[in-house]
Amino acid sequence: MTSADAAVLDDPVGASLRGHHAGLARQLGRAATYLPDVATFSAVSPTADSTDWGHLARLLGSGGFADMFSCPAIPPPDWEPVFVLEGRQMIWPRGRPGQAGPDGVVELGAADVPEMLDLAARTQPGPLWPRTHELGTYLGIRVGGRLVAMAGERLRPPGWTEISAVCTAPEARGRGHAARLVGALAAGILSRNERPFLHVAEANTGAIALYERLGFESRTHVTFRGFRTP
Repeated sequence: MTSADAAVLDDPVGASLRGHHAGLARQLGRAATYLPDVATFSAVSPTADSTDWGHLARLLGSGGFADMFSCPAIPPPDWEPVFVLEGRQMIWPRGRPGQAGPDGVVELGAADVPEMLDLAARTQPGPLWPRTHELGTYLGIRVGGRLVAMAGERLRPPGWTEISAVCTAPEARGRGHAARLVGALAAGILSRNERPFLHVAEANTGAIALYERLGFESRTHVTFRGFRTP
């Protein structure tokens, strides 16, 4: 893998929708978005014109939500802004080994979705929908049979896998659960000859410090934006 391969991370949503996640995508022209209940992330060409935005509006429907993630293109003025969030993209250094999954880490699936949604609602790690787990591997930690921490794979641009939905229930924090889960996911990603990356809000200094301790390095600043279609 050469340093140029990181360029695909400039459009991780579009690269995922056109590639590994094409089976979970809806596409029209140069616009694409995920299937309902999988994710709200959408993508258009960085040089999107009115036709591209019209195609995305048709895919989403009137009043539909478009999470444009780190897309630099801005929609027409009749699209309603919903949010703006400043963040950063972090990547796993080349050649750094992963850590084998420790005891107590379990893989999560469709049967675990109600608990996953409940944990996400209580901890707000980012958007999680009933079919988000279909994007990749999701791991969790249970205490007394109850799901108290989880993390999973999300975007899959060529050669990379994003780690996301990292969260721990308030009553279970401070025990290293997030570090164990991220380490286990990173090991699995590296075993496929891919590299882990992730996104984090700039205001979440605690998470940034954790990821830096685990070995992640900041690659670039990103601005996340959401819009509602006319």
